[in-house]
Amino acid sequence: MTSVTAVYERAGRSFTASALAPAAADRRFWPWWRQRSRSHRFDVTPIPFGELVDWRFDPATGNLGHTSGKFFTIEGLRVRSDHGPVREWDQPIIHQPEIGILGILVKEFDGVPHCLMQAKMEPGNINTLQLSPTVQATRSNYTRVHRGGRTRYLEHFVGEERGRVLVDVLQSEQGSWFYRKRNRNMVVEVTGDIPVHDDFRWLALRDVLDLLHTDNIVNMDARTVLSCMPFAAPGGDSGSRHAPPEFRAALARSLDPAAGSAHDLTELLSWFTGERTRHEMTARLIPAAGISGWRRTPHEIAHEEGKHFRVIGVRVEASSREVPSWRQPLLEPVGRGVIAFLAKRIDGVAHVLTHARVEPGFVDTVELGPTVQLLRENYTGLPQPRYLDDVLGADPSRIRFDALLSEEGGRFLDAQNRYLVVEVDEDFPAHCPQDYRWVTLGQLSGLLRHSHYLSVQARTLVACLHSLW
Repeated sequence: MTSVTAVYERAGRSFTASALAPAAADRRFWPWWRQRSRSHRFDVTPIPFGELVDWRFDPATGNLGHTSGKFFTIEGLRVRSDHGPVREWDQPIIHQPEIGILGILVKEFDGVPHCLMQAKMEPGNINTLQLSPTVQATRSNYTRVHRGGRTRYLEHFVGEERGRVLVDVLQSEQGSWFYRKRNRNMVVEVTGDIPVHDDFRWLALRDVLDLLHTDNIVNMDARTVLSCMPFAAPGGDSGSRHAPPEFRAALARSLDPAAGSAHDLTELLSWFTGERTRHEMTARLIPAAGISGWRRTPHEIAHEEGKHFRVIGVRVEASSREVPSWRQPLLEPVGRGVIAFLAKRIDGVAHVLTHARVEPGFVDTVELGPTVQLLRENYTGLPQPRYLDDVLGADPSRIRFDALLSEEGGRFLDAQNRYLVVEVDEDFPAHCPQDYRWVTLGQLSGLLRHSHYLSVQARTLVACLHSLW
């Protein structure tokens, strides 16, 4: 049986992913997962806003916030843009200025890197329980504003006793639903004995990557941290069962700078900086009571045409959480999205087609996003996005990754998207519109060492690409 092997470099630590026999992962993961699902009671019930204990609408602004002044608020956003089919709009948006921690502990067992993962309940999760990072906590949570239990394993990520830091970078979240939201993505290596709580388990890194191919198991917060991990190309054929050997070889070359790329890094960064300066967008917070095109009832805040999302209240019972019961608002999208990379071999090197995507909640207006990202319900009466037909009309033999994956369940209810990687023929045009560029996996991994280059959706697809070794 082959396994994930660790490679030490002078500059730090990187990982290569090799295949595991499916039965090995099954023995390690699924019995524990089923046991955790049976061990706790979870209940999420929609309630009217009037029953949101400790939350209230500000009588002057109409903003919905917690009485502590912490956690987050639902406010209004007014957007004016020179880009896209709609140039002006108002919307509700989640404003959460505090920075949370998303952290994974890693440790070697018999030379194999393992991740300490958590079976975590979030009220908006599909299937309620999903595989989460070791630490997934807002500042309000880990400073115990809720007066609940402490955040387990936090001491390994903050303070003088923390382990060896492999990754520590601020990354954005959904720029259409959050206003300038950022979280600290961390990977910390430990060597000593770590007491493992029943809701946590050391899983081989290969196992975690393989689980990305199972619908709605690995949560968004785990995926973004995985994408930031430093990976090195495996030597030889990894033997992955997820993609054909020719694509895996092209993907391995994609991590090797010596293999070449369609654009060198300086050219790529110049293009990206140009895209950030080319677009004019103003996005400013306004009182929620003043947004146009939306209506508020005792049960929801919703768009007048039924598009985008609605905001509702829920009552939560969760015996495994720091606080066993609470109430909160959640944002519920109107449908299931499609998020995809087109992949193409250019001179034998795998590239993916990235889009310089403009979203109003981004800190710096533009981030690199997937080739295609949409909720189809939002495009009624509007032109369809570029490359959508290439994704949805792809021959099944060209699809390299295809799974339903949930977005963050602490703020979004039943938010899931179909994530795909579709390989196009080598004669597919390399020329692309001004706001698209073909980029190697190695270039994306390099950009992920820095903040605000890749959107959270693109980061999920990077993690999915790493699962294909």
